[in-house]
Amino acid sequence: MSYLQKFYKNYSLPNDDKYHLPLSDFCKLIKKMRKIYVSLFALIAATGLLAQDTVTATKQLEEVIITGQYKPQSLKNSVYQLRVINNERIRLRGANNIQQVLSNELGFRFSNDNTLGTADVQLMGMSGRNVKILLDGVPMTDRGDTRESLNQVDINTIDRIEIVDGPMSVSYGSDALAGVINIITKKESKENWTVNAKVQEETAGSEYYPFNYQGLHQQSLNIGWHKNKWGINAGVSHIDFNGFGGDAYGRAKSWKPKEQWLGNIKLNFSTGNFKVYYRLDGLDETITGKGAINLNIFRAKDQQFITNRYMHQLQSEWRINKDLQLNNILSYTNYKRTTKTTEHNFETNTDKLTTEAGEQDTAIFNTAVFRTTLQYTLSDKISLQPGIDINYEAARGQRIIGNPSIADYAFFISSEIKPVAAINIRPGLRFIKNSVYNAPPVIPSINTKFILNEEIDLRIAYAYGFRSPALRELYFDFQDANHNIVGNSDLKAENSNSFTGSLSWAKINSKKIRITSTLSGFYNKFNNLINYANSINNPSQFTLVNIDKFKTAGTTIENSITWKNLQASAGFSYIGRYNSFAGDEQYKNENLPAFVWSPEINSTIIYSCKR
Repeated sequence: MSYLQKFYKNYSLPNDDKYHLPLSDFCKLIKKMRKIYVSLFALIAATGLLAQDTVTATKQLEEVIITGQYKPQSLKNSVYQLRVINNERIRLRGANNIQQVLSNELGFRFSNDNTLGTADVQLMGMSGRNVKILLDGVPMTDRGDTRESLNQVDINTIDRIEIVDGPMSVSYGSDALAGVINIITKKESKENWTVNAKVQEETAGSEYYPFNYQGLHQQSLNIGWHKNKWGINAGVSHIDFNGFGGDAYGRAKSWKPKEQWLGNIKLNFSTGNFKVYYRLDGLDETITGKGAINLNIFRAKDQQFITNRYMHQLQSEWRINKDLQLNNILSYTNYKRTTKTTEHNFETNTDKLTTEAGEQDTAIFNTAVFRTTLQYTLSDKISLQPGIDINYEAARGQRIIGNPSIADYAFFISSEIKPVAAINIRPGLRFIKNSVYNAPPVIPSINTKFILNEEIDLRIAYAYGFRSPALRELYFDFQDANHNIVGNSDLKAENSNSFTGSLSWAKINSKKIRITSTLSGFYNKFNNLINYANSINNPSQFTLVNIDKFKTAGTTIENSITWKNLQASAGFSYIGRYNSFAGDEQYKNENLPAFVWSPEINSTIIYSCKR
């Protein structure tokens, strides 16, 4: 039996009358599609559409960044160690979510919960709860510890992703102990009208059916209008993934089916030195988990995890004069996550809601953010940035104890001091008032950059990090067939001391070959780090506890070379996480290492074809 015959036989489709084709016609259709795809790919490659206008390494070094800066400036001039993934690199990777983009970056690790169909990120050896996720500078809301919001942003609207390694608690507050990932959306076009449409089809292993059912199917449409001082952009994307694997009946899939509808609208007004815009991002996501069939009673338990998010932003920028600028952010997010569990009866083809604990649930989180910053340039040598940052979060639901809320009020100030052209010093302080926790009187940081010569830059930084437990850690109970986790209202706030450094070298020779290399390292020491542990009262139950101490350390080296239309890069990282068993009296004779180390290597090659 041929492969196509096996494919046709083994994968039955829903609504057979609608999808049914004679086997001979089915085989002809697949073969024709394969020829069309091969021809289309060849045409795209020949015309240079696959990699048109690839950004060279030279342009990357001059790329304008905004995260944590007083004003937009080039990557090379920043006092922070930043990474930028621009729109061209995102497009070339053919990614349909941010996880697929970041998975190729050094220092990033992802873990997947196949039961819930979600993923979490690790950065610098620390879990997602220590990573701040921003959308245009606004914190994103998640129900649990995992940063599933990374995969709930329309990738077709992203202009670039800026990553700051290391604590940014002074500038961005809680959750920024490991670093910040700022997802920056596209700006309005200068054209009167713009229309962008995209269709992307992917297989799931060997499973695929055109435009729906098996495989992954993505459609996107974005429309923009701009005239004089006004502009409006709107877009919608649909992603349908039918899952992967499964038992003999096509159920109990290893990778859960997921369907997403993502929409956004942005209205902006700009005149002279003043800009303001309103943006709304909406998400409707359904992850489906179909259980195995109990052949004794011909029934199966199915679950749906439904997420709805509406994120409002109002941002303004007022350049009062050449030395003074005021920026404001006002944001409100409504986030709802629903769990719906049904039992399907195959004899009667009916469904009914189940009644076991945790199988019907709705959790609602509302967050509000107000942030204002003032950038003042005193002279060529000194700049100041004071700011106010207010964050409020409230939650309610069946698994949430009471109707808790938490507020965080902060005043922060930093300065950029350039005593000489080759030295840049950026000290900062943050003063916090938390409605639940006694925060430290002040949180300090200092970042420095030294230009050793025209080719070599040295960056050294120290930062104190502080993170108060979130509502989800204090009051959220998560119990189902695979999870038994309860919140802990007695948690203490985390704090950390972090040291980072990097040495960057860039060289252009007479043949216009650009070579860059960056060697960096970090060391973090935590107190009261929050982690999971077995409950003392119930060993079969997990809860959140404060670990007395925890450490991470690591080094990375990244290298790139650019020559004409060719770009190549290679990198290596070696990251260690503290082994808590090493200091345990129970294992003192085992000679356990103090750190558990993980090596990682990555490389990319890009060749852009001229049109």
